[in-house]
Amino acid sequence: MTLPNGITIRSATADDDAAMARLADTAFGMRSPSRTQAPAARVFAIEDALVAVDGGRVVGATKAARMTLTVPGERAVEACGIAGVCVAPTHRRRGILRAMYTEQHRRTEADGLALTIFTVSQGTIYGRFGYGPTVRENAVSIDRRFAEFRPSAPDPGGVELATLAEVTDQVRAIYDRWRRIVPGAQARPAARWALLFAEPAEVRGGGTDLFTLLHPDGYALYRYRRSDNVNTAELVEMRAVTPDAHAALWRALLGLELVQRVDAVLSDNDPLPYLLTDLRLVRTTARYDALWLRLMDIPAALTARTYQRDLDVVLAVTDPFRDAGGSFALTIRDGIAECTPTTSQADIELGIDVLASMYLGAYPARAFATANRLQAKDSAKARAIDEAFATDRDAVLGWFF
Repeated sequence: MTLPNGITIRSATADDDAAMARLADTAFGMRSPSRTQAPAARVFAIEDALVAVDGGRVVGATKAARMTLTVPGERAVEACGIAGVCVAPTHRRRGILRAMYTEQHRRTEADGLALTIFTVSQGTIYGRFGYGPTVRENAVSIDRRFAEFRPSAPDPGGVELATLAEVTDQVRAIYDRWRRIVPGAQARPAARWALLFAEPAEVRGGGTDLFTLLHPDGYALYRYRRSDNVNTAELVEMRAVTPDAHAALWRALLGLELVQRVDAVLSDNDPLPYLLTDLRLVRTTARYDALWLRLMDIPAALTARTYQRDLDVVLAVTDPFRDAGGSFALTIRDGIAECTPTTSQADIELGIDVLASMYLGAYPARAFATANRLQAKDSAKARAIDEAFATDRDAVLGWFF
Protein backbone atom coordinates (compact mmCIF):
# COMPACT_ATOMS: atom_id res chain seq x y z
CA MET A 1 0.00 0.00 0.00
CA THR A 2 1.33 3.43 -0.95
CA LEU A 3 0.01 6.66 0.54
CA PRO A 4 -0.49 9.78 -1.62
CA ASN A 5 2.68 11.28 -0.16
CA GLY A 6 4.76 8.34 -1.41
CA ILE A 7 5.06 6.53 1.94
CA THR A 8 4.71 2.76 1.56
CA ILE A 9 3.13 0.31 4.02
CA ARG A 10 4.56 -3.20 3.75
CA SER A 11 5.49 -6.29 5.75
CA ALA A 12 8.65 -5.95 7.79
CA THR A 13 11.75 -8.04 7.12
CA ALA A 14 14.81 -8.89 9.16
CA ASP A 15 16.60 -5.98 7.48
CA ASP A 16 14.16 -3.58 9.19
CA ASP A 17 14.90 -4.86 12.69
CA ALA A 18 17.46 -2.26 13.78
CA ALA A 19 15.48 0.64 12.32
CA MET A 20 12.29 -0.55 14.03
CA ALA A 21 14.11 -0.82 17.36
CA ARG A 22 15.51 2.69 17.00
CA LEU A 23 12.07 4.05 16.13
CA ALA A 24 10.45 2.30 19.11
CA ASP A 25 13.13 3.55 21.51
CA THR A 26 12.52 7.09 20.25
CA ALA A 27 8.72 6.86 20.35
CA PHE A 28 8.46 5.30 23.82
CA GLY A 29 11.46 7.01 25.41
CA MET A 30 13.14 3.86 26.68
CA ARG A 31 15.47 1.06 25.70
CA SER A 32 13.42 -2.06 25.22
CA PRO A 33 14.94 -5.25 26.68
CA SER A 34 13.61 -7.11 23.65
CA ARG A 35 16.31 -5.43 21.53
CA THR A 36 18.87 -7.87 22.87
CA GLN A 37 16.73 -10.96 22.39
CA ALA A 38 17.43 -13.44 19.65
CA PRO A 39 14.66 -13.41 17.00
CA ALA A 40 13.42 -16.85 18.07
CA ALA A 41 12.91 -15.61 21.64
CA ARG A 42 10.64 -12.71 20.74
CA VAL A 43 6.91 -12.61 21.34
CA PHE A 44 6.31 -10.62 18.14
CA ALA A 45 7.93 -12.15 15.08
CA ILE A 46 9.41 -9.69 12.59
CA GLU A 47 7.53 -11.29 9.70
CA ASP A 48 4.21 -10.42 11.37
CA ALA A 49 5.09 -6.73 11.72
CA LEU A 50 4.23 -3.84 9.41
CA VAL A 51 6.41 -0.85 8.60
CA ALA A 52 5.84 2.48 6.93
CA VAL A 53 8.77 3.42 4.70
CA ASP A 54 9.67 6.83 3.29
CA GLY A 55 12.58 6.82 0.86
CA GLY A 56 14.03 3.67 2.39
CA ARG A 57 13.68 4.91 5.98
CA VAL A 58 11.36 3.22 8.47
CA VAL A 59 9.05 5.96 9.78
CA GLY A 60 6.26 3.85 11.29
CA ALA A 61 5.76 0.36 12.64
CA THR A 62 3.28 -1.96 14.31
CA LYS A 63 3.71 -5.51 15.59
CA ALA A 64 1.16 -8.29 16.00
CA ALA A 65 0.92 -11.80 17.41
CA ARG A 66 -1.83 -14.32 18.00
CA MET A 67 -2.75 -14.56 21.69
CA THR A 68 -5.10 -16.69 23.76
CA LEU A 69 -7.39 -14.50 25.87
CA THR A 70 -9.71 -15.65 28.66
CA VAL A 71 -13.22 -14.15 28.45
CA PRO A 72 -16.11 -14.38 30.95
CA GLY A 73 -17.25 -17.94 31.52
CA GLU A 74 -13.66 -19.27 31.69
CA ARG A 75 -13.55 -19.53 27.93
CA ALA A 76 -10.43 -19.11 25.80
CA VAL A 77 -10.59 -17.02 22.63
CA GLU A 78 -7.90 -16.55 20.01
CA ALA A 79 -7.20 -12.84 19.55
CA CYS A 80 -4.77 -10.60 17.72
CA GLY A 81 -2.45 -8.77 20.10
CA ILE A 82 -1.02 -5.53 18.73
CA ALA A 83 2.05 -3.79 20.18
CA GLY A 84 4.83 -1.36 19.42
CA VAL A 85 2.67 1.01 17.37
CA CYS A 86 4.72 4.12 16.60
CA VAL A 87 5.22 6.85 14.03
CA ALA A 88 8.39 8.92 13.77
CA PRO A 89 8.04 12.44 15.21
CA THR A 90 9.24 13.70 11.82
CA HIS A 91 6.25 12.11 10.06
CA ARG A 92 3.20 12.82 12.16
CA ARG A 93 -0.13 13.95 10.66
CA ARG A 94 0.46 12.19 7.34
CA GLY A 95 -2.06 9.35 7.68
CA ILE A 96 0.59 6.75 8.53
CA LEU A 97 -1.10 5.35 11.64
CA ARG A 98 -4.46 4.96 9.91
CA ALA A 99 -2.83 3.29 6.91
CA MET A 100 -0.91 0.82 9.10
CA TYR A 101 -4.02 0.08 11.15
CA THR A 102 -6.12 -0.40 8.02
CA GLU A 103 -3.71 -3.04 6.74
CA GLN A 104 -3.26 -4.66 10.16
CA HIS A 105 -6.98 -5.02 10.72
CA ARG A 106 -7.53 -6.28 7.19
CA ARG A 107 -5.07 -9.08 8.00
CA THR A 108 -6.76 -9.83 11.32
CA GLU A 109 -10.14 -10.07 9.61
CA ALA A 110 -8.64 -12.40 7.01
CA ASP A 111 -7.35 -14.61 9.86
CA GLY A 112 -10.89 -14.86 11.23
CA LEU A 113 -10.05 -13.57 14.72
CA ALA A 114 -12.99 -12.13 16.66
CA LEU A 115 -11.00 -9.82 18.95
CA THR A 116 -8.00 -7.51 18.84
CA ILE A 117 -6.29 -6.44 22.10
CA PHE A 118 -3.75 -3.73 22.76
CA THR A 119 -1.99 -2.07 25.73
CA VAL A 120 -2.37 1.60 24.86
CA SER A 121 0.12 4.35 25.65
CA GLN A 122 -2.25 7.25 24.83
CA GLY A 123 -5.95 7.27 25.63
CA THR A 124 -7.14 9.75 23.01
CA ILE A 125 -6.07 7.96 19.82
CA TYR A 126 -7.65 4.54 19.54
CA GLY A 127 -11.34 5.15 20.15
CA ARG A 128 -11.64 6.27 16.55
CA PHE A 129 -10.44 2.82 15.50
CA GLY A 130 -13.19 1.14 17.53
CA TYR A 131 -11.14 0.30 20.63
CA GLY A 132 -12.36 0.75 24.19
CA PRO A 133 -10.59 0.26 27.53
CA THR A 134 -11.64 -3.12 28.90
CA VAL A 135 -9.40 -3.86 31.94
CA ARG A 136 -8.89 -1.43 34.82
CA GLU A 137 -6.06 -1.35 37.37
CA ASN A 138 -5.48 0.48 40.65
CA ALA A 139 -1.97 1.32 41.85
CA VAL A 140 -1.97 1.16 45.66
CA SER A 141 0.51 1.87 48.43
CA ILE A 142 0.21 0.22 51.86
CA ASP A 143 2.01 1.45 54.97
CA ARG A 144 3.05 -1.97 56.18
CA ARG A 145 3.98 -0.75 59.68
CA PHE A 146 0.33 -0.20 60.61
CA ALA A 147 -1.30 -3.02 58.65
CA GLU A 148 -3.14 -5.48 60.88
CA PHE A 149 -5.39 -8.29 59.75
CA ARG A 150 -8.89 -8.53 61.12
CA PRO A 151 -9.39 -11.34 63.67
CA SER A 152 -11.80 -13.00 61.23
CA ALA A 153 -9.38 -12.84 58.28
CA PRO A 154 -8.21 -16.22 56.98
CA ASP A 155 -4.75 -17.34 58.09
CA PRO A 156 -4.23 -20.49 56.02
CA GLY A 157 -0.43 -20.50 55.92
CA GLY A 158 1.37 -22.61 53.36
CA VAL A 159 3.69 -19.89 51.98
CA GLU A 160 7.37 -20.68 51.46
CA LEU A 161 10.38 -18.52 50.61
CA ALA A 162 11.96 -19.55 47.34
CA THR A 163 14.31 -18.35 44.66
CA LEU A 164 12.68 -17.86 41.31
CA ALA A 165 15.14 -20.20 39.62
CA GLU A 166 14.06 -23.00 41.94
CA VAL A 167 10.33 -22.71 41.27
CA THR A 168 9.95 -21.61 37.65
CA ASP A 169 7.93 -24.70 36.76
CA GLN A 170 5.56 -24.21 39.71
CA VAL A 171 5.14 -20.51 38.92
CA ARG A 172 4.32 -21.23 35.30
CA ALA A 173 1.82 -23.94 36.26
CA ILE A 174 0.06 -21.70 38.80
CA TYR A 175 -0.13 -18.86 36.29
CA ASP A 176 -1.70 -21.18 33.73
CA ARG A 177 -4.33 -22.31 36.26
CA TRP A 178 -5.02 -18.69 37.19
CA ARG A 179 -5.28 -17.27 33.67
CA ARG A 180 -7.83 -19.92 32.64
CA ILE A 181 -10.38 -18.54 35.15
CA VAL A 182 -9.71 -14.76 34.97
CA PRO A 183 -11.20 -12.56 32.23
CA GLY A 184 -8.59 -10.47 30.45
CA ALA A 185 -5.68 -12.81 31.23
CA GLN A 186 -3.66 -14.23 28.36
CA ALA A 187 -1.65 -17.39 27.92
CA ARG A 188 1.98 -16.41 28.46
CA PRO A 189 4.35 -17.57 25.72
CA ALA A 190 7.79 -19.02 26.44
CA ALA A 191 9.52 -15.85 25.24
CA ARG A 192 7.64 -13.75 27.78
CA TRP A 193 8.44 -16.18 30.59
CA ALA A 194 12.10 -16.01 29.61
CA LEU A 195 12.06 -12.21 29.84
CA LEU A 196 10.40 -12.29 33.27
CA PHE A 197 12.83 -14.85 34.64
CA ALA A 198 15.86 -13.10 33.13
CA GLU A 199 14.88 -9.76 34.73
CA PRO A 200 17.16 -7.49 32.63
CA ALA A 201 18.31 -4.34 34.39
CA GLU A 202 16.16 -2.16 32.10
CA VAL A 203 12.96 -3.39 33.76
CA ARG A 204 14.14 -3.19 37.38
CA GLY A 205 14.11 0.60 37.60
CA GLY A 206 16.93 0.54 40.11
CA GLY A 207 15.35 -2.13 42.29
CA THR A 208 16.69 -5.54 43.24
CA ASP A 209 16.11 -8.70 41.28
CA LEU A 210 12.94 -10.64 42.07
CA PHE A 211 12.16 -12.33 45.36
CA THR A 212 9.59 -15.12 45.43
CA LEU A 213 6.86 -16.28 47.78
CA LEU A 214 5.28 -19.59 46.81
CA HIS A 215 1.99 -21.16 47.88
CA PRO A 216 0.53 -24.36 46.37
CA ASP A 217 -2.18 -22.20 44.77
CA GLY A 218 -0.37 -18.93 44.21
CA TYR A 219 2.83 -16.94 44.08
CA ALA A 220 4.11 -13.42 44.62
CA LEU A 221 7.11 -11.88 42.85
CA TYR A 222 8.46 -8.70 44.40
CA ARG A 223 11.57 -6.54 44.56
CA TYR A 224 13.02 -4.12 47.08
CA ARG A 225 13.60 -0.43 46.48
CA ARG A 226 15.09 2.24 48.70
CA SER A 227 14.33 5.91 48.05
CA ASP A 228 14.31 8.94 50.35
CA ASN A 229 15.11 6.63 53.29
CA VAL A 230 11.96 4.59 52.65
CA ASN A 231 12.28 0.84 52.18
CA THR A 232 9.65 -0.38 49.74
CA ALA A 233 8.61 -3.81 48.52
CA GLU A 234 7.23 -3.51 44.99
CA LEU A 235 4.85 -6.35 44.17
CA VAL A 236 5.59 -7.12 40.52
CA GLU A 237 3.13 -9.98 40.11
CA MET A 238 0.77 -11.93 42.35
CA ARG A 239 -1.36 -14.73 40.97
CA ALA A 240 -3.66 -16.48 43.44
CA VAL A 241 -5.97 -19.24 42.25
CA THR A 242 -7.84 -19.47 45.58
CA PRO A 243 -8.89 -17.00 48.31
CA ASP A 244 -6.69 -18.86 50.78
CA ALA A 245 -3.64 -18.35 48.58
CA HIS A 246 -4.48 -14.64 48.25
CA ALA A 247 -4.77 -14.17 52.03
CA ALA A 248 -1.66 -16.23 52.81
CA LEU A 249 0.52 -14.37 50.31
CA TRP A 250 -0.62 -10.97 51.60
CA ARG A 251 0.09 -12.00 55.19
CA ALA A 252 3.63 -12.87 54.14
CA LEU A 253 4.12 -9.63 52.19
CA LEU A 254 2.85 -7.48 55.03
CA GLY A 255 5.12 -9.39 57.39
CA LEU A 256 8.33 -8.03 55.79
CA GLU A 257 9.45 -6.23 58.93
CA LEU A 258 12.17 -3.96 57.56
CA VAL A 259 9.85 -2.72 54.83
CA GLN A 260 7.89 0.45 55.45
CA ARG A 261 5.71 0.35 52.35
CA VAL A 262 4.32 -2.20 49.91
CA ASP A 263 3.37 -0.96 46.43
CA ALA A 264 1.07 -3.10 44.31
CA VAL A 265 -1.53 -3.09 41.55
CA LEU A 266 -5.02 -4.36 42.40
CA SER A 267 -8.23 -4.88 40.49
CA ASP A 268 -11.34 -2.95 41.52
CA ASN A 269 -12.72 -5.59 43.87
CA ASP A 270 -9.57 -7.14 45.29
CA PRO A 271 -10.42 -8.27 48.85
CA LEU A 272 -7.18 -7.00 50.44
CA PRO A 273 -8.70 -3.84 52.02
CA TYR A 274 -11.42 -5.93 53.68
CA LEU A 275 -8.88 -8.27 55.28
CA LEU A 276 -7.37 -5.37 57.25
CA THR A 277 -8.62 -3.56 60.35
CA ASP A 278 -8.05 -0.23 58.58
CA LEU A 279 -9.02 -0.40 54.93
CA ARG A 280 -7.71 3.16 54.40
CA LEU A 281 -4.19 1.79 54.60
CA VAL A 282 -4.68 0.44 51.07
CA ARG A 283 -4.27 3.88 49.53
CA THR A 284 -4.99 4.25 45.82
CA THR A 285 -2.28 6.33 44.14
CA ALA A 286 -3.44 5.94 40.52
CA ARG A 287 -6.26 4.38 38.53
CA TYR A 288 -5.84 3.60 34.86
CA ASP A 289 -6.75 1.32 31.98
CA ALA A 290 -4.55 -1.72 31.41
CA LEU A 291 -5.95 -3.25 28.21
CA TRP A 292 -7.97 -2.01 25.23
CA LEU A 293 -10.06 -4.24 23.01
CA ARG A 294 -11.82 -4.13 19.65
CA LEU A 295 -14.51 -6.52 18.44
CA MET A 296 -13.57 -7.62 14.93
CA ASP A 297 -16.63 -9.85 14.48
CA ILE A 298 -19.53 -8.89 16.77
CA PRO A 299 -21.57 -12.15 16.58
CA ALA A 300 -18.45 -14.28 17.07
CA ALA A 301 -17.21 -12.14 19.98
CA LEU A 302 -20.55 -11.91 21.79
CA THR A 303 -21.20 -15.66 21.54
CA ALA A 304 -17.69 -16.49 22.78
CA ARG A 305 -18.38 -15.41 26.39
CA THR A 306 -21.11 -16.23 28.90
CA TYR A 307 -23.52 -13.89 30.69
CA GLN A 308 -25.19 -13.34 34.06
CA ARG A 309 -28.86 -13.18 33.02
CA ASP A 310 -31.26 -13.89 30.18
CA LEU A 311 -31.62 -11.14 27.61
CA ASP A 312 -33.50 -10.32 24.41
CA VAL A 313 -32.23 -7.15 22.80
CA VAL A 314 -31.44 -5.66 19.40
CA LEU A 315 -28.15 -3.75 19.33
CA ALA A 316 -27.36 -1.07 16.75
CA VAL A 317 -23.56 -0.84 16.79
CA THR A 318 -21.62 1.94 15.05
CA ASP A 319 -18.12 1.14 13.79
CA PRO A 320 -16.22 4.27 12.67
CA PHE A 321 -13.26 2.35 11.26
CA ARG A 322 -14.20 -0.97 9.65
CA ASP A 323 -17.41 -2.74 8.65
CA ALA A 324 -18.04 -4.72 11.83
CA GLY A 325 -21.03 -2.60 12.90
CA GLY A 326 -24.70 -3.05 12.14
CA SER A 327 -27.86 -4.25 13.88
CA PHE A 328 -27.71 -7.53 15.81
CA ALA A 329 -30.30 -9.57 17.69
CA LEU A 330 -28.67 -10.76 20.93
CA THR A 331 -30.52 -13.54 22.75
CA ILE A 332 -29.16 -15.02 25.98
CA ARG A 333 -30.51 -18.06 27.77
CA ASP A 334 -28.84 -19.65 30.80
CA GLY A 335 -25.69 -17.65 30.12
CA ILE A 336 -25.31 -18.77 26.49
CA ALA A 337 -25.72 -16.20 23.71
CA GLU A 338 -26.93 -16.29 20.14
CA CYS A 339 -26.21 -13.24 18.00
CA THR A 340 -27.31 -12.69 14.42
CA PRO A 341 -27.66 -9.70 12.07
CA THR A 342 -31.18 -8.33 11.96
CA THR A 343 -33.32 -5.63 10.36
CA SER A 344 -35.46 -5.23 13.49
CA GLN A 345 -35.69 -1.90 15.26
CA ALA A 346 -32.89 -1.33 17.75
CA ASP A 347 -33.47 -1.40 21.50
CA ILE A 348 -29.98 -0.07 22.27
CA GLU A 349 -27.63 2.08 20.22
CA LEU A 350 -23.92 2.25 21.05
CA GLY A 351 -20.47 2.53 19.53
CA ILE A 352 -18.32 -0.52 19.00
CA ASP A 353 -15.81 1.03 21.42
CA VAL A 354 -18.47 1.08 24.17
CA LEU A 355 -19.31 -2.56 23.48
CA ALA A 356 -15.59 -3.34 23.72
CA SER A 357 -15.34 -1.68 27.12
CA MET A 358 -18.33 -3.66 28.39
CA TYR A 359 -17.05 -6.93 26.96
CA LEU A 360 -14.98 -8.20 29.91
CA GLY A 361 -17.28 -6.76 32.56
CA ALA A 362 -15.02 -4.03 33.96
CA TYR A 363 -16.93 -1.06 32.55
CA PRO A 364 -20.70 -1.17 33.23
CA ALA A 365 -23.33 -0.30 30.64
CA ARG A 366 -25.11 1.99 33.12
CA ALA A 367 -22.12 4.37 33.19
CA PHE A 368 -22.15 4.68 29.41
CA ALA A 369 -25.92 5.20 29.47
CA THR A 370 -25.53 8.06 31.95
CA ALA A 371 -22.87 9.59 29.69
CA ASN A 372 -25.24 9.21 26.70
CA ARG A 373 -22.78 6.92 24.93
CA LEU A 374 -25.33 4.09 25.15
CA GLN A 375 -28.90 5.01 24.24
CA ALA A 376 -31.64 2.61 25.30
CA LYS A 377 -35.27 2.56 24.19
CA ASP A 378 -36.27 2.15 27.84
CA SER A 379 -34.54 1.92 31.20
CA ALA A 380 -35.45 -1.76 31.62
CA LYS A 381 -33.39 -2.68 28.55
CA ALA A 382 -30.43 -0.64 29.81
CA ARG A 383 -30.65 -2.32 33.22
CA ALA A 384 -30.93 -5.77 31.65
CA ILE A 385 -27.84 -5.42 29.47
CA ASP A 386 -25.90 -3.97 32.42
CA GLU A 387 -26.74 -7.04 34.51
CA ALA A 388 -26.10 -9.48 31.67
CA PHE A 389 -22.57 -8.23 30.94
CA ALA A 390 -21.54 -8.17 34.62
CA THR A 391 -19.01 -10.76 35.80
CA ASP A 392 -18.22 -12.65 38.98
CA ARG A 393 -14.49 -12.00 38.60
CA ASP A 394 -12.68 -8.75 37.89
CA ALA A 395 -10.93 -8.60 34.55
CA VAL A 396 -7.13 -8.60 34.98
CA LEU A 397 -4.34 -8.20 32.42
CA GLY A 398 -2.18 -11.32 32.50
CA TRP A 399 1.04 -9.74 31.21
CA PHE A 400 1.91 -6.43 29.63
CA PHE A 401 2.82 -6.37 25.95
